Amino acid sequence: MERTKETDIQRAICDYLALKGYFFWRQNTGGMFREGRYFSLPKYSMRGIPDIILIKGGRFIGIEVKNKTGKLSPHQADFARECVKNGGDYIVAKSIDDVQAAGL
Repeated sequence: MERTKETDIQRAICDYLALKGYFFWRQNTGGMFREGRYFSLPKYSMRGIPDIILIKGGRFIGIEVKNKTGKLSPHQADFARECVKNGGDYIVAKSIDDVQAAGL
């Protein structure tokens, strides 16, 4: 049985959000590997940033995309807790259905 790739799920969710006309962006959060060496994240960059960031009605909504077997890393779980603690929303989405269930 072939596993759905997270990048395919991300693309489908982004396509859905774009069709709905939401203000969002896809957030790349990893360090860079270029010219044979690794460049770490810049100072004050946060670890665990969600894959997709959306702002709706003044509300910050982080959407972390996982495939069916994926789970949050410790940094992602920490970000999710801090996000909610500070008034934002955080969704773990394994499909468009999860995004729709969150009211988007």
